Amino acid sequence: MKTYTHGVPVIFFINLFSLLAPAASEKPGGSIHFMNGNYDGHPMLYFNQGDVQDLRLKAKSTHRHIADNIWDAVQIMLSNPKEYLPPWDPKRFSARWNEIYGNNLGVLSMFCVLFPERTDALEFAMDYMARMASQPSWLVKDAAWDEVPLAHSLVSFATAYDFLYNHLNKTQQEKYLEVISDVSQYMYEKSFTRGWGFQYLHNHQPTNCVALLTGSLVLLNQGFLQEAYLWAKQVIFILEKSMVLLKDIKDGSLNEGVAYGSYTTRSLFQYMFLVQRHFNISHFNHPWIKQHFAFYYRTVHPGFQRTVAIADSNYNWFYGPESQLVFLDTYVMRNGSGNWLAEQVRKNRIQRGPGAPAKAQRWCTLHTEFLWYDSSLTPIPPTDHGLPTLHYFEDWGVVTYGGALPAGVNRPFLSFKSGKLGGRAIYDIVHEKKYSQWIKGWTNFNAGHEHPDQNSFTFVPNGVPFITEALYGPKYTFLNNALMFSPATSETCYKHWEGQVTEACNSKWLKYKNGISADCRGQVIAALEQSGVVFIRGEAVHAYNPSLKLKSSQRNLLLLEPQLLLLVDQIQLEEDSPLEKMSAFFHNTDVAFEETTKDGVNGAYVQQKDGQYTMLWMDDKGKSEKGSMAFKAYPRGYSYNGTHFVNVTTTLRYPVTRTAYIFFGPSVEIQSFSIRGDLDRIDVFLSTRENTYTVYLSTGETSVKPLFAMVLANHQKIVFDKASAIRDVSVQEARDYVSVVEENLQHAKPVFQQLEKQILARVLNTDNFRKTAEHLLRQSDKRKTAEAIEKFFSVPLQQNKAKKGKKGKGDNLKVSNSLPNIFAQIEQTEKRERQKLLQLRHDESSDEKSGNLREIFDFVDNSYVKQEQGTNKNVKHGYFKPGTTVRSTAQSLSASYTRVFLILNIATFFFLLALQLIRFQKAPSLHAQRFLYAVLLLDSFVLLCLYSSCSQAQC
Repeated sequence: MKTYTHGVPVIFFINLFSLLAPAASEKPGGSIHFMNGNYDGHPMLYFNQGDVQDLRLKAKSTHRHIADNIWDAVQIMLSNPKEYLPPWDPKRFSARWNEIYGNNLGVLSMFCVLFPERTDALEFAMDYMARMASQPSWLVKDAAWDEVPLAHSLVSFATAYDFLYNHLNKTQQEKYLEVISDVSQYMYEKSFTRGWGFQYLHNHQPTNCVALLTGSLVLLNQGFLQEAYLWAKQVIFILEKSMVLLKDIKDGSLNEGVAYGSYTTRSLFQYMFLVQRHFNISHFNHPWIKQHFAFYYRTVHPGFQRTVAIADSNYNWFYGPESQLVFLDTYVMRNGSGNWLAEQVRKNRIQRGPGAPAKAQRWCTLHTEFLWYDSSLTPIPPTDHGLPTLHYFEDWGVVTYGGALPAGVNRPFLSFKSGKLGGRAIYDIVHEKKYSQWIKGWTNFNAGHEHPDQNSFTFVPNGVPFITEALYGPKYTFLNNALMFSPATSETCYKHWEGQVTEACNSKWLKYKNGISADCRGQVIAALEQSGVVFIRGEAVHAYNPSLKLKSSQRNLLLLEPQLLLLVDQIQLEEDSPLEKMSAFFHNTDVAFEETTKDGVNGAYVQQKDGQYTMLWMDDKGKSEKGSMAFKAYPRGYSYNGTHFVNVTTTLRYPVTRTAYIFFGPSVEIQSFSIRGDLDRIDVFLSTRENTYTVYLSTGETSVKPLFAMVLANHQKIVFDKASAIRDVSVQEARDYVSVVEENLQHAKPVFQQLEKQILARVLNTDNFRKTAEHLLRQSDKRKTAEAIEKFFSVPLQQNKAKKGKKGKGDNLKVSNSLPNIFAQIEQTEKRERQKLLQLRHDESSDEKSGNLREIFDFVDNSYVKQEQGTNKNVKHGYFKPGTTVRSTAQSLSASYTRVFLILNIATFFFLLALQLIRFQKAPSLHAQRFLYAVLLLDSFVLLCLYSSCSQAQC
């Protein structure tokens, strides 16, 4: 029996270790090393000095294809310095939108790291940085209220400072650091008053926040803990809220569309990388990012050159997307699909003409693409590649079919949009008042880049743009392949004609904040595929003014063949509706429409290289009104000249009117086209040279058959059942969402404390101690810095002097633990700064607006709050929630008791363990041994509970 019990203590320790081990395990996702404040100079943002040689080797081998693009970009800059160097003259620098100067500096500094032998490039980079540092401001003169161009300059200038630090002389290091500090402080202050500080999931927010975070990390590495802590904490506080809200977006989309979505993720992915590397905050298992690949894969046209252009957009992506795709592959998917799609985009990039990347943006993600690329992930397409696939983005309200196909004949792409303003998640958050501690309606979101486009569609047969979006233009309904009605019943942008309620007549931005505009929504009713035939139905009645008395605005799409699309619009009117006409619009941004007819049926066509792409139309009475073809020129200030369009007007009849349109490519020859219907159904008869189609659409509310549609294609019957209808499901609010953000905020604290100890331990009891403490507590306002220093040094430091002269193993640890708590002073300053800025915003705004803003920005960091003598002055200003100080004191006492019990329990545990090993190992009584083991086991569980409690309380 002695042999049986001899190994129990060892087994116990193994089990104890197994219970504690998960806390130290790696988080799911990528393998980014957590620095934990252990910096050894510059570079440090994305890599260390020890990584440089490996990066140079990769540039000549596995990463050669990306390094070649970096090389080419810098060669172009070097060959034309007048065009690419920032001007010395501040007036020229700020005369126009100037993000190009910041965007190009990142790739230039990466080139200097990878190719150190190119001294000409290094000299160019030094000249570049000197010119930027000489500017009194990086803002644009005519847009001084917009920090976005400044953010582009800051993030790249700080990155270049980090990459090229060892090439800067002492004067440059100090001057450029001061530039970074001044601009970062400006951004920090503006984060309390500008929309990007509280409008979530909008491209400006991550752009500006990551610039501020980058500046913070550079100053952190230089030892300016006070400023770095102010800025880093503000960025984490803002963007961690966005990360919580993103959990409600289940489909991986972004409501601003693919182009602006790439703008958002350009910075958002940098944020994810940086907070993982520097603060151990991981988002690589986030549900949104796991689905985000579909946002690129399902939205790209055949041939990989253009994308869905829903909302303000160019022809594809503003930034990247190669960088974002390799990021997803390396840190999230790890299956090669991200690398594969990045490879396809890279191979098929248009270099000139429509679809070519903008001069100011084409190179700005090359350095992150190089750093994030994992060559061990062999490029492999998704399993369904090569087959047209139907995909529904349920939050975005977008359906696509045929995404990421190779270019070629009978490779179609079809898209349809009918969703809630801002997307389902944002719309429901606003209307259901979710996340009420953060969100105060549309104030916290910005749908300005969306369009009045409910029930809009595009059609790209053979990969050739036939019906397209009108790109980044005015926010008019008729520019979005949607319907307008006449006569108008309210004030509208165009006399007699009324579009969707979010139309903006005198602004570049969508109308969405107030009134009926704030409730705008469409709905995808069905999105189905059977035997190669696609059926989509959308309803947009809630996108129009109720005074129009519309009962239904239904649009049906049937893709019968890869080059043949049938579209049927059905308009139902209330009995007292004043409406007389509806107008449908169809756009092509590249080619003008020409008029045509077929057997008395009016139509239009565009002439492409491979032939004519034609459309015909007819209403349910057999009439085919003549359409009008025109070009809409965009006002000055837009990137595009305008768009070509067809306008088809139909006379409305009570109670229901339908109009059918067919769109077909050069391989399809239409022989007959007719339509008939009653109140509950419409039948379309269509024959081509090769096939005959009879389409039955059930459109009434009281239809006998539970069908959306039935298609008879030659001798084949295809049925689309109503049982497959899409149901709108609201997403539940995330649990403990405030705690999630506060928990991630806590990740920053140990890093700053670690750096504080490291820095002060090196200078303790030397003449440099006071100077170093001043360095740590430095603020932009020198007077505040002096006050903080005097307050700090008013605390006696005799306990530190008593340590002088002690040497030996472990002395450094003892010294660092005995240091005065500079970090407590840093935290107090951070709170004062936050309160001051909120109070300033309060004084500048109305009571209602300031109250909302205070609630938006305010947060309580319970682990930091200390009980103060007398009255808590902050309470009267509303900056802390009632009871916070009391709870904090109780938590502090609880943590103290927990610490005492933990120490006592550890001592008891080892005493019992020693007792068992010394006295009871050879005890004659088996019952005595079992009793002691039971006590040991019980005590071990108590020990684990105390350890867990102490860990949570940070005692």
